[in-house]
Amino acid sequence: MGQATDLVLYQAEWCPYCARVRAKMTELLLDYRNVNVPRPHGERGEVHAVSGQSSIPVLVDGDVVLADDDDILPYLDQKYGLRSGV
Repeated sequence: MGQATDLVLYQAEWCPYCARVRAKMTELLLDYRNVNVPRPHGERGEVHAVSGQSSIPVLVDGDVVLADDDDILPYLDQKYGLRSGV
């Protein structure tokens, strides 16, 4: 069982940037909700509603919304990475 979180990842299985984020979340043993989005950007209304753009991956953690794997990965390490004494 992973660490319970309110994380939501908007992604697609074919997206290599999304795969990087999924791998990091698996490494950190995080439970999260996965939302697979359609390939056409014009059909990604839910992603646009939460992030203001249609690119993926998008990670939502409460009030924090991150829309690039280069921003998401360090955020996950900082907030959910190994802590001393664990």
